[in-house]
Amino acid sequence: MKKIRNFFRGLILFILGLLVVANLFILITGRTYLYKGIANTYLRGRTVPGIDEYAIFENRKVENGVPQEWPSARKYNKNPLPQKYLEKNKKLETVAFLVIKNDSVRFEQYWDGFGDSSLTNSFSMGKTFVSILTGIAVAEGKIKSVDQPVGDFIPEFSTGENARLTIRHLLTMSSGINFDEDYSNPLAFPAQAYYGTDLKKLLFKYKVTEEPGKIFKYLSGNTAILGMVLEKATGKHISEYASEKLWKPMGAKMPAYWSLDHKDGLEKAYCCFNSNARDFARFGQLYLDSGRWKGTQLVPQDYVLKSIQLAGLKDDDGSANLRYGYSWWILPEYRGHFIFYARGILGQYIIVIPDQKMVIVRLGKKREAEKKHDHPVDLFDYIDAGLEMAK
Repeated sequence: MKKIRNFFRGLILFILGLLVVANLFILITGRTYLYKGIANTYLRGRTVPGIDEYAIFENRKVENGVPQEWPSARKYNKNPLPQKYLEKNKKLETVAFLVIKNDSVRFEQYWDGFGDSSLTNSFSMGKTFVSILTGIAVAEGKIKSVDQPVGDFIPEFSTGENARLTIRHLLTMSSGINFDEDYSNPLAFPAQAYYGTDLKKLLFKYKVTEEPGKIFKYLSGNTAILGMVLEKATGKHISEYASEKLWKPMGAKMPAYWSLDHKDGLEKAYCCFNSNARDFARFGQLYLDSGRWKGTQLVPQDYVLKSIQLAGLKDDDGSANLRYGYSWWILPEYRGHFIFYARGILGQYIIVIPDQKMVIVRLGKKREAEKKHDHPVDLFDYIDAGLEMAK
């Protein structure tokens, strides 16, 4: 019995020692953002954020206007989700699956207490939304072109190698900036940007170290910088600009919430646009209709078409990058279809299949790590399910 007591006493002292060391590390290095990460993610047994934790951050409301309801198709929910896809959705903890065809809702299903008004994080689909806003700013002359230097808006990028950076490089993930995009490392850029409270200060720690416009390297910091550019160019917070130019004109049912780095601070442009499946689908429908919403051109058609073309970059191994445009992922050919889509780290998808006049939205808590043609394997299940059910 004494040995057992000594064992547990030693274990408790060891754990307390680890906590003291960890706390000293956080305080000495100034990484106080880790407290929020530990409390809300790591102590909950996760290495990545949850889909509905926007309330732990300050947020700026993306105001909606007069809601425009999606019409229901004549065959609304007539074809159930096939069993093989139900099993995959259960495994990956899907919370919403929505299929829109010919401008009408053909199918929708929700799980785990979520519904058609439940807010969830867009994660990196937010990058695509910022790209859309960039196209509008170019059309309005607030940005001269996608080849305008970033340094025209942000002085920190106006000298040295940083001066070579253009808006196109940010849109196409070819900035050459030395961001450390490691989602499992709590000390890397993604965790600091997500849990931290001074995004600008963090961004300016990184520099252009490789020639921009050559190599595709997916980096969240690129879109974070682009969000700052948009704010400078438009003179508005990007939440306000999104409300005016997209959310209200598209008839969003509910306001969205864009998470900030601190109160009255900067939107986390690379992620953290919180909305619901039906309203997320509006972005896909907008691009399905070449930037038009109910006949009104919200985004220039030529910008839309360029956005979903391959950016002409190389991957690290020297091969051609065949999957990315202006912050849209591209699947040039699948089962005879050209497909483009927005995606987030936990399997958030807005999938557009133009020849089928179809938009598919999937929201959930997990995404398969395995890749097929450099795309997540589960993506193809959602595409196949949508095509099968919409026949």
